[in-house]
Amino acid sequence: MTALVIAEHDNTSIRPATLNTVTAAAALGAVHVLVAGAHAEAAAQAAARISGVNQVILADTEGLADQLAEAIAAQVLAVADGYSHILFASTSHGKNVAPRVAAALDVAQISDVTKVLAHDTFERPVYAGNAIATVQSLDAVKVITVRTTGFDPAQAEGGSAEIRTVTAVAIESGSKFIGREIAKSDRPELTAAKIIVSGGRAMGSSDKFSDVLTPLADKLGAALGASRAAVDAGYAPNDWQVGQTGKIVAPQLYIACGISGAIQHLAGMKDSKVIVAINKDPEAPIFSVADYGIEADLFVAVPEFVKAL
Repeated sequence: MTALVIAEHDNTSIRPATLNTVTAAAALGAVHVLVAGAHAEAAAQAAARISGVNQVILADTEGLADQLAEAIAAQVLAVADGYSHILFASTSHGKNVAPRVAAALDVAQISDVTKVLAHDTFERPVYAGNAIATVQSLDAVKVITVRTTGFDPAQAEGGSAEIRTVTAVAIESGSKFIGREIAKSDRPELTAAKIIVSGGRAMGSSDKFSDVLTPLADKLGAALGASRAAVDAGYAPNDWQVGQTGKIVAPQLYIACGISGAIQHLAGMKDSKVIVAINKDPEAPIFSVADYGIEADLFVAVPEFVKAL
């Protein structure tokens, strides 16, 4: 069996989520990676160096430069013959393209896979991660989105896959690219960070959020995150939100400051390797998943934490 991984890239480099998706695909057989973009030779070369990749398919045309879902889906369908599995990372991009591919192939999409049990059997979380469903698909082609926190990333170097160039598909789309606003930060990307410092509604204001948590994040070289309550209150921007309706993360260290631990938030971070919770409420649900719990006022504990570092 051969699995096709749809690479996420910026036409120059491969995004980290693709590495986790390659690991999932490797459990199914040989791994091919599709790089669809414009002037994306560098991205294809990077994909070819990923350990475990057997072949890279490069589709290069200006029509794929902006990675519109309609264009990428058409390109995936053009090369889909012969593949038993088509895998996407469970990111905004993957969730935008995968359903289009599954619908066109008339198969059921298997979403948020966290474990591969067999070529046709997978595990995925349901009920905000409170239960794990085992799903078996009898479809000839399995279209899968992979929850990246469930798989270790493949090594970005060490592979030597061949690159095969194919003719890119040109389509008439009902949508067009207008513009893109990208948040720029010197901090690590939230979903790829090894350490995350998150704040909740108890922070009280955006100024306190910045004044209290930023020094700790600076000391640790961490990304900043927030609960949905903090984002809704305007204390932090939307792209910092961690949770079921935000970003799913699994860093080496997750420090939750003033976060009660609502199920929506826990669904997005409970796979973190080590969880530290700081909360003055001893009954806060966050303590049920924390490896280390500090029952204290965060406005006292966090500055002391910074001084100790």
